[in-house]
Amino acid sequence: MSFRSKFLVVVFSATLALYAVVGGLIYTRAQQQNDPGAQLRIFESVLQHIHDDYVDEPDLNKVRAGALRGLAYGLDPYSTYLTVDQVRDFRVGLDKDRAGIGAELSQVASYLYVIAPVKGGPAEQAGVQAGDIIEYIDNKATRDISLYDAKQLLNGASGTEVKVRILRAGTRPLTVAIKRAPVAAPGVETRVEAAKIGVVRINSLADGEAAIVQKRVQELQKQGAQKLVLDLRGVAGGSLAEGVRVTNLFIKDGALAQTIGRGNKSLKTFTADPKLAIFDGPVAVLIDRGTAGAAEVVASAFIERKRGEVIGEKSFGAGAEQQLFPLRNGDGLLLTTVKWASSAGKSFIGAGVSPTVEVKRPELAAAIDPEDLTGNDDDAIAQPAQPGDRREVSPEAASPKQQPEDTQLKKALELLNKPAQQPAQQKAA
Repeated sequence: MSFRSKFLVVVFSATLALYAVVGGLIYTRAQQQNDPGAQLRIFESVLQHIHDDYVDEPDLNKVRAGALRGLAYGLDPYSTYLTVDQVRDFRVGLDKDRAGIGAELSQVASYLYVIAPVKGGPAEQAGVQAGDIIEYIDNKATRDISLYDAKQLLNGASGTEVKVRILRAGTRPLTVAIKRAPVAAPGVETRVEAAKIGVVRINSLADGEAAIVQKRVQELQKQGAQKLVLDLRGVAGGSLAEGVRVTNLFIKDGALAQTIGRGNKSLKTFTADPKLAIFDGPVAVLIDRGTAGAAEVVASAFIERKRGEVIGEKSFGAGAEQQLFPLRNGDGLLLTTVKWASSAGKSFIGAGVSPTVEVKRPELAAAIDPEDLTGNDDDAIAQPAQPGDRREVSPEAASPKQQPEDTQLKKALELLNKPAQQPAQQKAA
């Protein structure tokens, strides 16, 4: 073997050995970071320092509650620690009997984020918009509390008022008074555009909505509609089952959605029933940042099954199920155990659904993009106030502005109006 060949072998061997050592160290460090025992020893050390060295006598019950909140807070917006009273209220469904403000909410980088207000609900009537950050509920800072606690503060007796301070791109902070009321989304809205295109505006995917969508689509067919636009913008609530039922009206076979458990394991696959499909003509779907959860089931199925174009902006990304785990002293842990996913197993949480044809709405160009939020104090949205700013809402900010042209719907109609491409003729042999 030549000197050059020996040299190359030595260099390669040394590089391989170095890679193995460094890789092993990185792997060991990663193992330690995800080792519950190692993490528990850190918590024990912190607790011991608090007990032995804190300047005052600590209330260890409060310390424990704070630690449990922090543990859940580090997972996702929907997992949370519940006090004894909250566990009791959760089990009896107390919040179901209380009025709310009519908005689908989440947490993004520690901020309380409005995914979408319910159309015609108290929040929308008060001027709350999709993409708003709720900084304060009355005098309570939302960055200090969980999503569950924030929702409890917003809910209350019907007719009572709650004040929220909102951070919105392009304007000073707004203080908005919202009168709580029972919230019910409007029904399905339909109309027929030129060229026999029916527009189906869905405002909710709560239980029972699929049957209404079916009825409205059949009415459009009787009116001569041969193509459809399915508008899912701002639809952020609803159930997985109802999203599947709506999808099945337009897709007659194959997988439509999944639920995913620990280890990315598929728990259940939802498949189409051919007998439930009622429309096989061309369909275009509209989505935006306010589309989440059950509506993402519909949009993702259209994309993955190549059923039609999905037009608009990337959806928010939601859809999960929680289970209550009681703790020894009566409090509990509400923990996400199931995620909703597309037919291909892509979870919606954190990822959303990207449209096949992106069309941004000009009037929302300056809206806060949740992906730009970090939760750090140097976020532009975290420090919008100027000295002397009284933070009161101006009348023009709360009142609805003149509606601009709907560029997303316009694009959908344009695509549906395009003549279908004819298959190329086979060349003669």
